[in-house]
Amino acid sequence: MSTTRCILFQGDSITDAKRSRQDGNDVHGLHLGCGYAMLIAAQLGREGDLSCFRNLGISGNRITDLYARIKEHGWNHQPQLLSILIGVNDTWHEFMRSAGVDIARFARVYSMLLNDTRQRLPACQLVLCDPFVLPCGVVEDEWRADIDQRRRVVRELAHETGAIHVPLQDAFDHALGIAAAEHWAADGVHPTPAGHALIAETWLAAVRKAGWL
Repeated sequence: MSTTRCILFQGDSITDAKRSRQDGNDVHGLHLGCGYAMLIAAQLGREGDLSCFRNLGISGNRITDLYARIKEHGWNHQPQLLSILIGVNDTWHEFMRSAGVDIARFARVYSMLLNDTRQRLPACQLVLCDPFVLPCGVVEDEWRADIDQRRRVVRELAHETGAIHVPLQDAFDHALGIAAAEHWAADGVHPTPAGHALIAETWLAAVRKAGWL
């Protein structure tokens, strides 16, 4: 397998996962953080995948923040696969301090990001992950209805752009039959190690089903 293939993970703190910002050759993989991106790279690497894995998620990002930096932190890296997990801050910031991104604008900006990426990188495989919340921690009951609307946007955009869709909320909802919400995300938003493992498993299943791996 080619060593030049790049798999790039983008998003907010769930993707960031305390990744190192250091430059240069990071032989320890600290640039991948301690979350699902690292677990996916570890699993694929163990299977002999020689791709270059990059994590450029930034904590606190909303869709508008990601769109503002997609050229520098996306297109310029020429990825063969671009995975995006974004949306929970668009909800969280709105309920906490009226600084979120409403559903219509979320859909519009996300669509612009994807269409612009298709123009710049026509051969790049897009992977769109559902935003999700769990019923615990900081999450209020009304958050779920808002997240569900964003999930529908993501699913529709995946269909429109030919992207692979990763149904993370469905995976976490199913996991609530195995263990309590706090087991998967103690604050209802940021995954525990078990939660990150579930994301990685769901992501790999969706991408393999699509025949990309």
